[in-house]
Amino acid sequence: MTTPFVGPDGKTRCLWCGAAPEFLDYHDNEWGFPVADDRRLFEKLCLEGFQSGLSWRTILAKRENFRAAFHDFDFDRIAQFTERDIDRLLRDRGIVRHRGKIEAVINNAKCAQELVKQEGSLASFFWRYEPAANSLTEPQTASTSAESIALSKALKKMGWKFVGPTTVYAFLQAMGLINDHVEGCVIRKKVAQARKRFKRP
Repeated sequence: MTTPFVGPDGKTRCLWCGAAPEFLDYHDNEWGFPVADDRRLFEKLCLEGFQSGLSWRTILAKRENFRAAFHDFDFDRIAQFTERDIDRLLRDRGIVRHRGKIEAVINNAKCAQELVKQEGSLASFFWRYEPAANSLTEPQTASTSAESIALSKALKKMGWKFVGPTTVYAFLQAMGLINDHVEGCVIRKKVAQARKRFKRP
């Protein structure tokens, strides 16, 4: 079992949330809680792509800047971005200025539009990849899964970029398709209750 972190309230949590002060709020209020909002799902997949080769702390610290730069991850607006927008983003010091990753977000916005046309919403598609409870490994011991590999392949086939199995697994963890809080973490039960109440799209 992963060693827990004891928060300022004296309650135990996942070890990783003690690595940086800003992680605590993210861990307690976002990570692992189920999400059905298409824009938030798209945002998270994009930010996981930006994180590739970097730390989540770097991305989390810049998240509000990313939201401003990408119109709050409205993929209908991002799909209209031109070379001028790419130039603007490459000059934006508030985000990660990586041409390949910026172009991937624009590409993925167009792919998201197509997916919504086919499936009705991103959420209804992504939530098909929720793992069966009896197939889960011990929390935070895996970096990929059969579901993340399958979803990664499906997205790549549809033209999405920066959606490898590890990136997709982190997305599944964060968006609540898996409750990966460790046993003994004070938030694990809250996430379990939220997942029980959650209406699958």
